[in-house]
Amino acid sequence: MKTEVLAMLQEETYVSGQKICDRLHVSRTAVWKMMKRLREEGYEIEAVSNRGYCLKHIPDVITEEACLKEMETSWAGRKIIYRDEVDSTNTLAKQKGEEGAPHGTLIVADMQTNGKGRLGRNWVIPKGQAIVMSLLLRPQIEPQCASMLTLVAALAVSQAIKEKIGIAVQIKWPNDIVYKGKKICGILTEMSAEMDVIHYIVVGIGINTGKIPFDKELEEKADTLYRITGNYFPRRILISAVMKHFETYYEQFCQTGDLSLLQNIYEESLANKNNQVRVLAPGNEYTGECLGITKNGELRVRDQSGTLRTVMSGEVSVRGIYGYV
Repeated sequence: MKTEVLAMLQEETYVSGQKICDRLHVSRTAVWKMMKRLREEGYEIEAVSNRGYCLKHIPDVITEEACLKEMETSWAGRKIIYRDEVDSTNTLAKQKGEEGAPHGTLIVADMQTNGKGRLGRNWVIPKGQAIVMSLLLRPQIEPQCASMLTLVAALAVSQAIKEKIGIAVQIKWPNDIVYKGKKICGILTEMSAEMDVIHYIVVGIGINTGKIPFDKELEEKADTLYRITGNYFPRRILISAVMKHFETYYEQFCQTGDLSLLQNIYEESLANKNNQVRVLAPGNEYTGECLGITKNGELRVRDQSGTLRTVMSGEVSVRGIYGYV
């Protein structure tokens, strides 16, 4: 009912209580209770005699109803599970995966207390200061292809930010979105699989949007969309845009089982391309020039001896010569 009421309030300037009753087949008392609930969630709703209800302001909420209202996809994010607070959206998504939640289920939280970053790093996000979400997938691909979905997600996030926020972000291979050398988004992909079959994949996405306090070390490496632009914006809009682009790129990926259809557009945003990088592999650190990616998502690097190498994600870290990127 909440989703339908919000839709009606956004369709017209004033909507009478009776019209809501008639369309949704509910009582006036039920409508009154719904308006009370919406106001408690931060929606500014004016009630005018003989005219009805008018929606004056929509808060930055990312509840199921708010996100679904913006969603433009066929399957990605069409089922949303929202939590005010969660230890980790990836953990909850894996739990829902074990319980049989369908392909495309999106877990969204307003606050994350014990998230996981790449290489086991902890990631804590204060309430209302970021987009924290995990997408549950059940792809018909080989397990060895799963890591490519991290690059698909990075491409979707970068395109969504460019479209909705208007800043030219870049991708730091394989799983970070950066702006002017500072990280604003991280992506963590996890999988439940056997030797030759995937049960499910969880793609966790965290985008710094608000006034997140960073310690001295992170201040030099991280940034937020608010700090960059000086503006707040509705997180649900960006969530919807990420899902829209992800659905498009995911379906192109599934056509070929690799990134051949996405390789060129990915490399257009690749921060590392044509730059000197340090490849930090256990017991094998070397410097070289990044040439782009392969169709399987590996980084192509020409080392100082002129040898062309391919770098797989996982326990390998890639850094710029003079900094994070």
